Amino acid sequence: METFDSKNYSQVNFTNTPLTKGEYDNCEFHDCNFEGIDLSHFTFIECTFTNCNLSNVKLANCALKDIQFVQCKMLGVDFSPCNPFLLDFSFKQCQLQFASFYQLKINGTLFNQCDLSDVDFVETSLVKAKLIECNLAQTQFENTLLENADLSDSINYVINPETNYISEAKFALEGLPGLLTQFNINVVK
Repeated sequence: METFDSKNYSQVNFTNTPLTKGEYDNCEFHDCNFEGIDLSHFTFIECTFTNCNLSNVKLANCALKDIQFVQCKMLGVDFSPCNPFLLDFSFKQCQLQFASFYQLKINGTLFNQCDLSDVDFVETSLVKAKLIECNLAQTQFENTLLENADLSDSINYVINPETNYISEAKFALEGLPGLLTQFNINVVK
């Protein structure tokens, strides 16, 4: 497998010019289009993706180690088939609607100012994760580990405390209705 180290890619449309399968270490991708391409069996280590379109990429056995996604469009991305070994990423101001993190262990992950509407966090381990100013409308939480997670600035979540693990998690007072929905309780100011 070919290795690419400390390369910068800017304004490349990888749907026309395919990215060479290999290992990318400490590379930067700016304003690139990856929409719908197959990144299966690629390895990315300490890479940054800024203002890229990664919607509907395929990630079977893709290694994502210490990756930063900044202002990226990532609609419908299924992260669940990623290589779980040393899986580590963060998201800042990303559009992640309809993404799936099903059954992943992504403890401590940072989601900062992201649109996480309609995301699948079913059976995901988000222990100590930080979801800062995120929109969680229609996001699915079921058997999700949210222990010590911080959702205090996030909005529009509905999380059932009976089917999720929320010990020591932080929620804003305004988010209280999202924790009581299944009890059919009306919270008023």
